[in-house]
Amino acid sequence: MSDAAEPQANPSDAEPQANPSDAEPQANPSDAERQPFPDAAVRAGAGAHPMSSVIPAAGTLPWRHRDGRLEVALVHRPKYDDWSWAKGKLDPGELACVAAARETAEETGLQVRLGLPLPPSKYPILDSLGGPATKSVHYWAARVTGGSGKLEHEIDEVAWVDVRTANDRLHYTRDREQLLALVRAEREGDLRTWPLVIVRHAKARPRSHWNHDDRRRPLDAEGLAQAKAIVPVLTAYRIRRVVTSSAVRCVSTVEPFALAAGIPLKRRDSLTEESFADDAAAAMGELDDLLRRHKPAALCTHGPVLPDLLDRLSSHVPAQHHRAGWLTEELRTAADSTMRKGEALVCHVHGSGETARVLGVERIYS
Repeated sequence: MSDAAEPQANPSDAEPQANPSDAEPQANPSDAERQPFPDAAVRAGAGAHPMSSVIPAAGTLPWRHRDGRLEVALVHRPKYDDWSWAKGKLDPGELACVAAARETAEETGLQVRLGLPLPPSKYPILDSLGGPATKSVHYWAARVTGGSGKLEHEIDEVAWVDVRTANDRLHYTRDREQLLALVRAEREGDLRTWPLVIVRHAKARPRSHWNHDDRRRPLDAEGLAQAKAIVPVLTAYRIRRVVTSSAVRCVSTVEPFALAAGIPLKRRDSLTEESFADDAAAAMGELDDLLRRHKPAALCTHGPVLPDLLDRLSSHVPAQHHRAGWLTEELRTAADSTMRKGEALVCHVHGSGETARVLGVERIYS
């Protein structure tokens, strides 16, 4: 456990006023903010002007340990002469988790793996016409996994500092909320997690239009697009092992990512609908194996298999955790209502095997 001190909010830390000449572009109505997971959801319209547009953005708090202390990476923007977190606006149609990893790489030159979701931020800005707008930013804790460190995109310095220094250097009071959550997670031993992503296969051709072995039923055009969209999602969580039902519709859902990442697919008959109906324990064994390995992983299977897998994961939510009720309910809701085709459910797991603890849950879909 880190000896990092919990940062204190500074009431006198006034935020710089928006300058109309530095106004951010008007959000396009077709780029409306997505809420792919409730863990970082912001109530629509809270604190916003009734006629303002919402500009979605995402960012990260890269963290590391040095000499027994927790450190975070701040970025400096010379245009505003401020210190803040790496973040940026979502591209049209982009998911927040994908944007968070992309913007971090673009601003810091560092590749990161997303970890626990952190509190979102929502604040008023001016749009390109000088009208009211609301910027809504989703944040994640993040671990650096690579990158050149070459600075780009309006950033002239990246500073790794301890949390006390970060608390003093941050220009905006709102940015301290994410820092506080990060330090609390560290103190509770919850910060060092790894992602386990459960994927429901993408949309396939209807059974009524397929007269062959159902295990060979392929994805339709929409499903192929969903499989393509999953690639940057799994990339943002730096998945290193992919296990899938051997059915074609499941293999085709995660194969584009596996090919892009250079990871061999682990095809398992035990995760097919047919095998699950005969031996549910074998499918549970595949999940238990991933928990034992405690390596960033994805598991792709079918709707009828998901409830048992998600119920098993809900049993790994620690009863004493301050969000135990919400985490358990989110997993059970996904189990009861069945995940959407092409949906990815991310569990942030601490530890391994029988003592693995699920500390965060995200539901992500296009």
